[in-house]
Amino acid sequence: MKASFKVFINDLKNMSTNWVAALLIGGLILLPSLYAWFNIAASWDPYGQTDQIPIGIVNEDKGAMVRDEEIHVGDEIVDTLKENRTLDWKFVDREKAMDKLEYGDYFAVIVIPEKFSERLGTVISDHPEKADVEYYVNEKINAIAPKITQKGASVIVEQVSSNFISTVNGTIFEIFNDLGIEIEENLPDIEKFEDYLFTLQENLPEIHKKLNQTAEDADHADDLMEKAKGLIPRVEEVTSSGLSTINNTTSYLEKAEARLNEISPQIEKDLGKIQQMVADTNAFVGEINESSIDFSDEKQIKDSINNQINGTLESIGTIKNALQQVKENGQSNEQGQESEDQSGEENNKVTINPNQEVINNAIYELENMEQQLKEIQKQGNAIDSLVDKRKDQVEGIFNSLKERAETVNERVDAFVIEYKNNIEPTVKAEVASAKQTLTEAKDILVGIQSTIPEVENLLNRTENSLGDGKEVLHDVLGEFPYINDKVNELANRVRDTKEDTDINDIIQLLQNDPEAEKGFFAEPVVLNENKIFPIENYGTGMTPFYTALSLWVGGLLLISLMSTEVHGPQAENYTARQIYFGRLLTFISIGVFQTLIVTLGDLLILNVNIKESVWFILFGLLCSMVFVTIVYTVVSVFGDVGKAIAIIMLVIQISGSGGTYPVVLLPKFFQMINPFLPFTYAVDLMREAVGGIVWARVFHDVTFLLIFGIVFLVLGGVLKGAINTSVLSEKSKESGLFH
Repeated sequence: MKASFKVFINDLKNMSTNWVAALLIGGLILLPSLYAWFNIAASWDPYGQTDQIPIGIVNEDKGAMVRDEEIHVGDEIVDTLKENRTLDWKFVDREKAMDKLEYGDYFAVIVIPEKFSERLGTVISDHPEKADVEYYVNEKINAIAPKITQKGASVIVEQVSSNFISTVNGTIFEIFNDLGIEIEENLPDIEKFEDYLFTLQENLPEIHKKLNQTAEDADHADDLMEKAKGLIPRVEEVTSSGLSTINNTTSYLEKAEARLNEISPQIEKDLGKIQQMVADTNAFVGEINESSIDFSDEKQIKDSINNQINGTLESIGTIKNALQQVKENGQSNEQGQESEDQSGEENNKVTINPNQEVINNAIYELENMEQQLKEIQKQGNAIDSLVDKRKDQVEGIFNSLKERAETVNERVDAFVIEYKNNIEPTVKAEVASAKQTLTEAKDILVGIQSTIPEVENLLNRTENSLGDGKEVLHDVLGEFPYINDKVNELANRVRDTKEDTDINDIIQLLQNDPEAEKGFFAEPVVLNENKIFPIENYGTGMTPFYTALSLWVGGLLLISLMSTEVHGPQAENYTARQIYFGRLLTFISIGVFQTLIVTLGDLLILNVNIKESVWFILFGLLCSMVFVTIVYTVVSVFGDVGKAIAIIMLVIQISGSGGTYPVVLLPKFFQMINPFLPFTYAVDLMREAVGGIVWARVFHDVTFLLIFGIVFLVLGGVLKGAINTSVLSEKSKESGLFH
């Protein structure tokens, strides 16, 4: 070990006595720090310089009319971007923008199409369309720039979306606010509507029943209408027949009245004649004295009685015929009217009824008188047959004859009085009344006849309306199951809503402040960032990687300029292993100085915000010793081949250590070799000092770094001398390509 230290002391003397060596060593100490500082400074805040990245903005939006209001969202975006300094926005037309993009003057171009506002306005339509923003990027210019420009485009889209959502929701909540106030004002009506709805639901079965009954009634009414229309011709026929009957009856009455007026004087004359004849007969009979009767003159008596009675009977027959004619005229008129009434087409019945009872009574009295006179005549005739046989009975016959004659005389007198006082006035009054009634009936039938066309038109219109009504009723019945389901569904939903939600809570929700709601939807979720180990900027985050990388580069510089072997006469005084350890101390010593320059420069020159500065320096020293040991060992053992190994290890560790990208994002090969790379633990150890120490991770990283250092020390101590590096060096020189 003393020999190794002697090699180290000799190296220090040589560096201090040879100014060229001292200058070269100084350069080797300083150069690695420059590598770290330049890279850290360059990556200090790359996204803070995005305002230097030119991006073309093309606004082709023509605006739109939304509910009578003109909107120009494209212009609003341009106005917003003019105040935005995150990127270097260039507001140009499409042709110039695309030319600049292809040439490389613009990194990207964002085009706002002409229908941008119009499509945003379709949000209130039945088929809203999404608005598009066209994004063009030239990825050939730079690998990172497209990511930055894409972020800029995303910011525009997010900003427009946020503003659009906040504006739309602000408008919606203004409407909600008005709606809440309106609902609150109409709350009694809403509650009443709920009652109506529940009542409707309860009465749906009854409504369905009534609809079915109405439809059945409509069908029945349709049949009745058809029957009524079928009866109209019959009504017309009966009405015409009724008018004809009335006209005929009126004619009969007029004839009867004329006949009555004509025979009335004759009847009075005949009545007087009858009265006189009956009186004469009665007087003649009264004059007959049965005791003085000469039965030889019986024929004269019989003839006298017969002559008187025949004359009376003739007058009675004349009067009876006259009354019979008046009666027959009245009956004919009555039958015609009954025929009209039986048609059933009108409720206004006409009754023509002269006082038949008076006439019948008069005729009956005349017939009785006629019968009495015939009895007297018969008894008079009996005298002739009884004279010879029963003269003793003559007295009884004459007494009976006298009584009958007196009775007839009394009845004739009474009938004459009755005829003059009652029969004749009654018949005339009844005929006049019948004529008046027929006139009124005629007017009624004429009116009915004139209204028949109107009734027919009314029936036709009613039939059409009834047909439409039937169709509507059947349509309603057809839709009733759907209506029934919907009413029940709505009623049940209202009940469920009332159970789950108080309408007053809904009103209160709708009446929220529209501006506050607008602000909420503009940014509904706020990211509260809590940094456990805050890193000030990108350069600070990259400091562990670039510092560790510069320490490895420092080791490469050492093995590139300095020899791992001892030259001159002194070389023979040391073994290969002694030279290995002695020169290793020299390399590590220079590495320490390199580390101090790099770490102190990070702190003092770049002002990197490092949480644990002392540990940062100490961890750097450990990393440097391990790296120098590894690089020195492979070159000391393998010569020029070792230099190639050291460079290959550098390249692999830059990609596989996770210093720039997370290991999980690396290809599978690098994920596999990551745990076997010294860089993995060195970068992680330096990060602990920069962001904040978790000692468990520190112990983990330090352990593996020490393992790497010890392994290569052992390899160097064992293999140094076992492998003849001079043979490798001579062989490489023979190629003429290596020195």
